[in-house]
Formats: sequence, C-alpha cells, structure tokens
Amino acid sequence: MDVRSQISMVFHLDKCIGCHTCSIACKNIWSDRKGAEYMWWNNVETKPGTGYPGKWEDQLIYKGGWEKQGDDIGLKGAGKRKGLTNIFHNPNLPVIDDYYEPFTYKYLDLIESPAGDDQPTARPVSLITGEPMDIKMGPSWDDDLSGSPDYARNDPNLASLSPEEQAAMFQLERMAFFYLPRICNHCLNPACVASCPSGAIYKRGEDGVVLINQDVCRGWRMCVTACPYKKTYYNWQTGKSEKCILCYPRIEAGYAPACMHSCVGRIRYLGVVLYDADKLHDVACAEEDQLVDSQLDMLLDPTDPEVIAAAKANGMADSTIKAAQGSPVYRFVKEFGMALPLHPEFRTLPMLFYVPPLLPVMASLGKKQNEDQELNTIAKRWDDQWLYDTSTEDLWGTIDESRFPLEYLASLFSAGDTEKVKIRVKKLMAVRIYRRHKTVGDISKERAEEALAEVGLTAPLADDIYYLTSLAKFDDRFVIPPAHREEAIEMLENTGDRKGNLGFGFKEGTARRGL
Repeated sequence: MDVRSQISMVFHLDKCIGCHTCSIACKNIWSDRKGAEYMWWNNVETKPGTGYPGKWEDQLIYKGGWEKQGDDIGLKGAGKRKGLTNIFHNPNLPVIDDYYEPFTYKYLDLIESPAGDDQPTARPVSLITGEPMDIKMGPSWDDDLSGSPDYARNDPNLASLSPEEQAAMFQLERMAFFYLPRICNHCLNPACVASCPSGAIYKRGEDGVVLINQDVCRGWRMCVTACPYKKTYYNWQTGKSEKCILCYPRIEAGYAPACMHSCVGRIRYLGVVLYDADKLHDVACAEEDQLVDSQLDMLLDPTDPEVIAAAKANGMADSTIKAAQGSPVYRFVKEFGMALPLHPEFRTLPMLFYVPPLLPVMASLGKKQNEDQELNTIAKRWDDQWLYDTSTEDLWGTIDESRFPLEYLASLFSAGDTEKVKIRVKKLMAVRIYRRHKTVGDISKERAEEALAEVGLTAPLADDIYYLTSLAKFDDRFVIPPAHREEAIEMLENTGDRKGNLGFGFKEGTARRGL
C-alpha cells in the first residue's frame, strides 16, 4: 500500500448563487497579464450550457482525456505517436473563438473626440491585434440561460435525454438551471502531465498540486488538447502554457485559495485525502460503470491504524495525517457519500468533487395530477400567497420525474449511472425533511426518521451534514496542513534537478507523471 496525500476539494452546488466572485478574485491575482486576458482559471458555468470553452465536454471535438485500449488506457488526442504527428498542426486544439477574443474599449475617444453633433462612442478593440472588432463572445456569455437556442440547447450532456425530454426542459413552466464552478481538478492521473513532450508539467509529491514549470515549457500545447476539462491555457504573449496552481503559495502559508476564500455562497471545501497509489492504474483502467466506485474505494480512511503506519513509512508528516483526519472533503465524499467527480469517464481521476444540486427543491415536487401537469400539485393558492405542501403522500415526491432529469446530472457526475446521482439527491432531500421536522414541526418524527433510514443516514449524521453544509466556520471548511519545506528539499536531493521537474513523491525514483 503506497499511501500518498492529495489536496482535494468539494463544491456544494446546492449553495452556488452564480455571483462569479470566485472568478474575479482569481482573475485579479493570477491572470490579468498580457496574453492571459482570456484565461479564466476559475469560471462559473450555467448548466445546461456549452461552457467555457464552447462544448469543452465533447471529446469527439477536442480529443481530451484517456480512453480504454484493451486492458490499458491511452491518451485520446496526445501522446508520443499522436503528438509527433500533430506537433506542428493540432486539429484538436480549441481556437480563440471557442473562448473569446479578449477586448477592451477606446475610452479616450469619449474624452478626446472633437466637438460634433454626434455622441462619441468607445469602440471595442482587440487586446490581441489592437484593431477594432465586433464583440461576438465574452466570459459567461451564456450566463443564466441567455441565448438558450445557441448555447443551452447545444449542451453535450443533453444527448443523454430523449428529444421529448430536451424540449420539455426549455418549456417556461419547467425551465431550470444551476451553476457549475470549475477549476483545475489536480487529477490523480492527469492527462496534461502525461502529454507534455517537454516534461514541464509535474504533480507535486507533497500535496498533489499539478504545476507547469515555465522555464521548461516550450509551448507545444499538447496539454491543452489532453486536458478534457480544458483548464490548461496557452499564453500567446509568452509562448507558454499556464493553468490553475491552486494558489499553492497561499496554501503553504495556511491560507485558503483566493477563489475559495472569496466564495459568497460558502460552497467550497478544501482538505487532504489519503489514497493508495498502488491502485492508480487499475482504477483508471476500470470499466466505465465501475469508475466512480473504484475511484472512491481508492481513498483511504485516515483513522485506520494500518493506513497511518503506511503513510508514516512513506515519509508523510504527522500534521498531514491529522489534517486528513479532519478533512471536510473526506466527510462529504466518503463518510456522507454525497459528492461525485465531474465526468469520471475521462479517466483522469479528478480530485474536485461536487455535491449535486437538489433540483427542483421540495416545493416543486409532488405527485402527478395528470399527464400534462405535474408541477402544480404542491403549490396551493391561498389569500394571494403560495403555500407549499410538505406532506406529500410519496416520501420522495416525484424525483424521477423532476423538471431537471436525473439522466442529465448522471451524464455530468457519474458516467451515466442515474442511481448514483439519485441516492445523493435523496440524501439531500432526507436531510431537508429531517431539518423541517426539527425546525418547523410539520413533519412527524417517524416520517423524518424513515426518510433518513431509507438513504442510510442517522439523526447524528444528518446533524453533521447540516452543520458542515450550513453552519460550518472557516476552519471547518478549510483544513490545510502546514507546509513542510524539508519535504521539498528531500525530493530535490533524491531526484536531482531534472530541469526543474520535481514532485516525484516521497520514495526515490517514484515518478508521478501519469500512468
């Protein structure tokens, strides 16, 4: 058992309000330089929607991630052979129009224009060429379902729904959306690392953060193709690739990353998880219907004496083990069983997990009244106010027939397995029913306990979920181990310079550059 530590994250989508404060915090710190104007290391997408860059989830276009090749896996659009053939012309790279051409306005024209009969305007100009341009795309261009026919209806995840279900989702009475914040997943099996011809991208051994050595990068951009989440960007000014660094200087100083520190909805959690690196290859090569379970099984219990002994034998500091024992990520992912990885079918083993949204909320669920109208059975008109019936005859309402299909969420978070999403949505619902019983009292204790028991929860566990979701303080949401400079020095001594490509793990000669 090769026990290693990984800084991991959970985003609770039921709490995201789509304010984009996280994106602005990241932009102001890391990517406000020339050549990086179009980069959004952190972005918030509206789902359904095509995302950023457009249709990034469609690997028939971009050829990102890994694919099964017999009993092994290989990169879809990169690697030694494919990289050599595409090294001077890569047809799978997103172009600037898939993002947007960065622009500004000629504000001085408003001040310096000569007097005249017409009101002067500040024309948009390209930040790349400096020439006037017509703005056709921008960051969060399809926010809140804006331009739905061109964006939301072209969401690749809608392919899992029938034409009738797709049409129903965009009927005004049934329309729903949620926000999906995204950063680099700092994967356990990162395709970007494995694809780099220069060896510039590496995964740090002490915390698993994936970084790009700017001195070694030669701008081949294979990492842009290989990353299925399109979270590696090319800086057209410096000729280097750049990506989210998880604010590692802040983490090393004991501070949360900027996007997480600024999060208004407090949807973000950061902590250490321990995993068995000996299982990496088998997990990445698992059958598609076993990918999620295999990845979660690879995460180890930090309180298990055997795991602790193996971690210490591998050189892990006591403070890191202690941080793993208090990790909110481990609680959400393993103990509560409420979080899932984004697109596990890409086989990168992402270390950013999402609690799926409870859509629609309790007030929108109820038994069908007839085939054409299933949403109005809960809402009752009384004295010009909407009252919500929380004592529906069915315990779970009509989760299977909700206006946001489980098949869509399953396409995002469980490689199409609706049962994995359903059980997590039911846990969210069960905690809500339980809290309704405790705070409002219009649900009986027996009914609340029945709801918890059906999804494998107990009252104390439901209270823990409620606390960590709604009442958790800063130190509960971000459990960050102190940085150990001696580990970095030890790795440097054990592995040599290797052109700055460090981060090979605690054991000498254990390279961590993907499978």
